Amino acid sequence: MSPRKKETPKSFEENMARLEEIVALLERGDAPLAGSLALFEEGTKLSALCAGLLDEAEQKVVKLQKGPDGEPVELPFDTEE
Repeated sequence: MSPRKKETPKSFEENMARLEEIVALLERGDAPLAGSLALFEEGTKLSALCAGLLDEAEQKVVKLQKGPDGEPVELPFDTEE
């Protein structure tokens, strides 16, 4: 038994490209029901993954600062005072 290679995570762009491919396949409507369900499931997982990647990226771009009331205020990363 050979050791299983750890799969390298795909980039946001690669995941979006696959998601677009899935949408096109489903829109054509010529896949059998079982195939369509499998594509839909894969697309749902990819959609959630991409949303998570976008949220992660947003958190890297936003910096938290204290507002006048002492509560954190989100400002775009490039905002400087």
